[in-house]
Amino acid sequence: MANETLIGGQGRDFPETRWTLIVSSKEASDKRQAALSELLNTYWKPLYYYVRRKGRTIEASKDMIQGFFVHLLQQDFLARLDPGKGRFRSYLRTSLDHYMANLYESQSAQKRGGRAKNVSLDFDLAEDGLAKAPDGADSAYDREWALGVMERAMAQLRSEFQDGKRQGPFDIALKFFQFTGTPPTYEEAAKQSGMTMTQFKAFLHRARTRFREIVKQEISHTVASDGDAESELTELMKALRS
Repeated sequence: MANETLIGGQGRDFPETRWTLIVSSKEASDKRQAALSELLNTYWKPLYYYVRRKGRTIEASKDMIQGFFVHLLQQDFLARLDPGKGRFRSYLRTSLDHYMANLYESQSAQKRGGRAKNVSLDFDLAEDGLAKAPDGADSAYDREWALGVMERAMAQLRSEFQDGKRQGPFDIALKFFQFTGTPPTYEEAAKQSGMTMTQFKAFLHRARTRFREIVKQEISHTVASDGDAESELTELMKALRS
């Protein structure tokens, strides 16, 4: 990530990376193609970091990820998925492990490109952020996944303010969501917002509460139960601290 904050990245539509979408996509192959493209756009960078932290070179990692995606497309991956298997994040990583264990790098290189070109993979940008990722493969995967969840949640919250669904000084509130840097004091923020300090604190509390709701919604889309969502939220916070 270029900016290690809760708000990094470009705004984009809230992704439908949910088990319900996967299940419904089994009814038509064109829906599966669209769903898989969305899922791969969401998870490719965590998977890339995972492979890089496994010790693969840059080029070998590119080949591996693109070859893996082609493999998923060719094997009609989504048609075989079952929400009962648990967290999609873990299921996808396990699938990659199996793929790596059964494929030579030369075979992956031969498949590079192909149908995977439907997914935009900015490996140069990923390499820029790799230096800030944890050294362990699992930790690097989990942290990049967690940051992606936070980015998408913040993009959704931003859109709610931009669309007028929510009111208030969102740009000032953003300063209180950062991992790094020192946010302004409540008094300074209230003054910039034209609010009393009590009003600003209430606004910030509502924004944080809504942000947490969106994060949980994003997580719940890729697990099988509410209990798994709570557990996954705990894992997310742990990954962000790594």
